[in-house]
This record gives sequence, C-alpha cells and structure tokens, in this order.
Amino acid sequence: MRPRLAAAAAVLLAGLATACAPGGGSAGAPDKPAATPSGYSEMQKKVAAAESALARADEDAARDGTER
Repeated sequence: MRPRLAAAAAVLLAGLATACAPGGGSAGAPDKPAATPSGYSEMQKKVAAAESALARADEDAARDGTER
C-alpha cells in the first residue's frame, strides 16, 4: 500500500512541478503573448488623462504656493 501511495504522490508532484514551470510545461513551445482584456487601451487613456490632470494640479499648487 505504501509504495503505491508514494508512487502516486511522486507522479502528482512531478505533474505539478511541470505545470508550474515557466512556459506551462511545454518545453519547446514559444510563449504566447498575454491576451489583454477588452477595453484595456481605453483604460490606459483614462489613466494617462488622470495622471496629466494630477500633474497640472501639482503645477498650479506650486505656482500658487498652496499645498493640497
């Protein structure tokens, strides 16, 4: 009974190690680019606009001599 349990544990461990390896266990396959969710580019534009607005607000505060 113990040798079977040990063999099953070894197979499971080897499978997990292979699946968690870089590349997902496909030794010769090149990595596929990660798929981006829909609306990702629009979200990037919104983040850029928010960062720009924050930078302008910081500049205005610095000119006025006020702190936020």
